[in-house]
Amino acid sequence: MSFESVKAHFKQWNREQDMMEFETSSATVELAAEAIGVIPARIAKTLSFRGEDDQAILVVAAGDAKIDNKKFRQTFGFKARMLTPDEVLEQTGHAIGGVCPFGLKNELDVYLDVSMKRFDTLFPACGSSNSAIELTNDEMFQYSFAKDWVDVCKGWEEEELKEKVALNHDA
Repeated sequence: MSFESVKAHFKQWNREQDMMEFETSSATVELAAEAIGVIPARIAKTLSFRGEDDQAILVVAAGDAKIDNKKFRQTFGFKARMLTPDEVLEQTGHAIGGVCPFGLKNELDVYLDVSMKRFDTLFPACGSSNSAIELTNDEMFQYSFAKDWVDVCKGWEEEELKEKVALNHDA
């Protein structure tokens, strides 16, 4: 059902045929990266948090990024509290492993983390634990009806630095 709601969502832009379904699970960043054949950082993961008045907010971030509680609180004005799997399903209409900012059950505020901006394209899930679509950052912003770009993650800058050092070392 969830995959179908995402498919209907992408029909607005004639992009439903670009959705990929895999024989294997893509429910985690690592499994999705393996199924698609990209580095884990290029998987766009959607994190669900308890917002104000128990309305969920979604933050989409690069696969190697982790929420920075201090930055989150400074940006949103409240503590980062993740939803339970049942709450995620109830709020988004998507089960854990297929959560994405598309084809949502409820109108939720979606924010995109700057950790994704270092890539030309990323691969968010499409509502099921074995699906994805390749999107540019501009497409991600447009298709998710995102409210804004935010900087609420950590960990990915260190990975970026390690990659640059490794590339310079190999040259």
